[in-house]
Amino acid sequence: MIKLIDSHCHIHSFGPNSEDQTVSKWAKLGLGPDEIIRRAKAVGIEEFICVGTDLEDSVAAVSFAQANQGCYAAIGIHPHEAKRYVNNPKAQADFGELLKQPKVVAIGECGLDYYYQHSDPLEQAAILRFQLDLASRNNVPLIFHVREAYSDFWPIFNSYPKGTLRGVLHSFTDTEETLSTAINKGLYIGVNGIATFAKDPAQKEMFKAIPLDRLLLETDAPYLTPAPYRGNINEPKYIVRIAEFLAQLKQVKIDHLEQSATDNTKRLFGI
Repeated sequence: MIKLIDSHCHIHSFGPNSEDQTVSKWAKLGLGPDEIIRRAKAVGIEEFICVGTDLEDSVAAVSFAQANQGCYAAIGIHPHEAKRYVNNPKAQADFGELLKQPKVVAIGECGLDYYYQHSDPLEQAAILRFQLDLASRNNVPLIFHVREAYSDFWPIFNSYPKGTLRGVLHSFTDTEETLSTAINKGLYIGVNGIATFAKDPAQKEMFKAIPLDRLLLETDAPYLTPAPYRGNINEPKYIVRIAEFLAQLKQVKIDHLEQSATDNTKRLFGI
């Protein structure tokens, strides 16, 4: 059995310092993180990247990773939270200090989200640049959250010297054209349960076109449960279902796809 990695999950987000909706989702599952990890490891998922969404949640991710074997942390300020940090140098400094902690392997999730716009686009751009600067100074990979905002994201990304930034486009659902741009810029592509219930033929063709050497598997647990488990709370154990779906879609052997995704994840995050 190939040892798989969930490259993007929120299994650390159980306590009072995490985002309320995520905490509520996990409460509905009725299981603690130890049991969630045990269930994942029973089907071959051995490592997990726990992704922060603000300062407090990133602290929780770091603490969780340090306390749990096979877990790593990404520290991030989600674009939804940008307005809380754009004029807060103390919080920005505290965030930067987290990079010194053991088992921190990435910055993110960070980016631009124009679907909801919980923060103003200018605030989002400022906090994205703050995190890009931090990543470039420290040679750390990034986990990007970009939704309906690539027209503004690429100019920001391109303002850094070529090769300065590396990372993954998390929960990628955009066009083949955007996929091609991302691949040409050396980025990896994170695919989760959305692929299993996408109905748009063009989107299915896009998922099919993702090169194996650029693919990362993720769940975004507790969100985006893959088919046929829709209606359940998502868990890292469902990485297996996402891998099965993609292997069938791309008409490749599942072992080959799983090994490629695992190797890519280890390469990007240095784990």
